[in-house]
Amino acid sequence: MDPAINTDPFDLAVIGGGINGAGIARDAAGRGLRVLLVERDDLASHTSSASTKLAHGGLRYLEQGHLGLVRQSLHERGVLLRTAPHLCRPLRFVMPQGQRPAWQLRVGLWLYDRLAGQGPLPGSSPVALGQHAAGAALQAQHRQGFVYSDAWVDDARLVIANAQDARARGATVLTRTRCIRAARAADASHWQLELQAAGSRPLPARCRALVNATGPWAARFLHEATPCPPRHRVRLVRGSHIVVPALFDHDHAYILQNPDGRIVFAIPWQGHYTMIGTTEAEHPDDPADARASALEVAYLCESVGRYFRRTPTPAEVLWSFAGVRPLLDDGTRNASKVSREHLLDLDTASSKDGAALLTVWGGKLTTYRAIAEQAVDLLAPRLGSHAPAWTAHVALPGGDIPSGDMTTWLAGLLHRHPGLPPRLLQRWARSYGSACSGLLDGVHTLADLGEEVLPGLHARELDYLIDQEWARSAQDVLWRRSKLGLQFAPDGIEAAEARLDRWLLERLDGDRR
Repeated sequence: MDPAINTDPFDLAVIGGGINGAGIARDAAGRGLRVLLVERDDLASHTSSASTKLAHGGLRYLEQGHLGLVRQSLHERGVLLRTAPHLCRPLRFVMPQGQRPAWQLRVGLWLYDRLAGQGPLPGSSPVALGQHAAGAALQAQHRQGFVYSDAWVDDARLVIANAQDARARGATVLTRTRCIRAARAADASHWQLELQAAGSRPLPARCRALVNATGPWAARFLHEATPCPPRHRVRLVRGSHIVVPALFDHDHAYILQNPDGRIVFAIPWQGHYTMIGTTEAEHPDDPADARASALEVAYLCESVGRYFRRTPTPAEVLWSFAGVRPLLDDGTRNASKVSREHLLDLDTASSKDGAALLTVWGGKLTTYRAIAEQAVDLLAPRLGSHAPAWTAHVALPGGDIPSGDMTTWLAGLLHRHPGLPPRLLQRWARSYGSACSGLLDGVHTLADLGEEVLPGLHARELDYLIDQEWARSAQDVLWRRSKLGLQFAPDGIEAAEARLDRWLLERLDGDRR
């Protein structure tokens, strides 16, 4: 841990390295504030890497009357497509006519298009599935439906990009470090923090304002680390997903209506698989231990089986994952109907100039940037910064692709590096965007990438992930940063992770010597 953190106080300390914490750190650093971001595990190691990987308005939220949330989410979808075209891309969805009447779906999609406003994505339209490529995978009775637009996003890499930009703008980012204690100074002018990295002694730090962006742990952090009891309640709702061999061979996704009123997505994944999700189940246990239950796996298989010609079975599941959403408890009995709205709770110790504590309650992946902007708008003036909001118009690291045209940019990348496998270049382009230029500097052949530690994973990329993206373990690399873990699942993943962990340990030990 950097010993410099216990000298001058930070303006702002953000506890929690998920999407909200990383987004707030980036926004605040860009406004000239001295920022500390603290994450007890790896960045995006829990909820923020276990989403359905969609940047979307939330079509079903229209039915629940949350028009403001849908409008904001659709606006943020557009921001992501502009500022991170390597991490966020358009995706067309097919909605077979199911439990709801056609007129209701048509009206809902018309409103969805209107709320999205003018943009690059095509609007919705009816589709005769018997004459569309997406109909071939469906059972014969599903002949009519609709298509509409939303977007796919790499959730974990989105967190990494925000943390990278925060650091580039002066923020200090500490991973695998706990904030074990936070207390206001006697004069309430600042917070006194006690931080502890794995295997290290506690180290003090100070900050003028504190942000609790710990997601599912927000209430626990307040209880255990601060003298401030939580003023709101959250419901911890587990969302589980499964990945199976591809159920279809085209680039559209499906949104499927279930008899219980829920919807399930079936999304093309890495060219060879289909990702299916999500469930919504109360999660009374530690969010770090979230796992897809056997009942949830069966539910997802059955949900898809109502529509597809081939019903996947639990035995075919190659990978499953689950994340716990911290939803504001609005008293709704059904977990699937709990609002995805967020709340920013500012505690100022009854003093205009007191050391503020801001807790982020609720929220959703798509609206993280707007949440961060609102949070910094609240805190920045108290900390002496009157710089305007800026993140809606500035590309994330790797996102400065000319005109956002990934197709043309990727074609140029392939042309400039004919000695490298196209599949590797395509993955790097989607993972690192314009940062590929640095990774590929001086590279002409595969040999220039160094040792191939695992198939498709070379030393040059691993060095970058360690030095620039805080990667320290095989889990960090295979599941959150490169998404290569699935090619070893399920039978070979333990051996692959063990080999990679040994390589990383040797590399990190060498750095310390």
